[in-house]
Amino acid sequence: MGRRPARCYRYWRGKAFPKSRYNRGVPDSHIRMFDAGRKKARYDEFPLCIHLVSDEKEQLSSEALEAARITCNKYLMGKAGKDVYHLRIRVHPWHVIRINKMLSCAGADRLQTGMRGAFGKPCGKVARVNIGQIILSIRCKERDRRHALEAMRRASFKFPGRQKIFVATTHGFSNIPRADFGQLKREGQLEKHGNHVKILSKHGPLKSYLKKIMP
Repeated sequence: MGRRPARCYRYWRGKAFPKSRYNRGVPDSHIRMFDAGRKKARYDEFPLCIHLVSDEKEQLSSEALEAARITCNKYLMGKAGKDVYHLRIRVHPWHVIRINKMLSCAGADRLQTGMRGAFGKPCGKVARVNIGQIILSIRCKERDRRHALEAMRRASFKFPGRQKIFVATTHGFSNIPRADFGQLKREGQLEKHGNHVKILSKHGPLKSYLKKIMP
């Protein structure tokens, strides 16, 4: 039996059903890599950030997320280059979906029990998304803006429902506005955490604050 179409599992129904010791035999998610491109680029290398945002409350299958990642990554590699962007999948498929398999061959009526014991067996994983939740994010340089927008547009075709593409006002994957980023960097108020960055807190012990700002 092949996969059911995504329309069967598109909407939220009931509570979340994650994998646990009570919910066993769950097949693995089809998406394993949630970052692509130049993942280890410094926080200040890619100032532009573009988001693909869900406009519906729905469920996205792990197969759809993987297809969107491949499409987006392949387009950016071909048009912009291998090391000039960082793509990140922002949702994770935790919710387990089920199927109550029914036989369709001759004599199946002797073996089937209809709606008796119709809880179903696990058949895949989906990510539950809300309205306004970010699905994909790309950080890149300003010169690659049009390629990133087109990659997001192509990735949106892999999902059901409506999505919107937004150009963020923040610097990269941080929550710092691009207008303030340069000044904060010159003043030494930024603390880097790999490809992320945060503003140094002015609260707490003076010794720890001086240790961060002093070379």
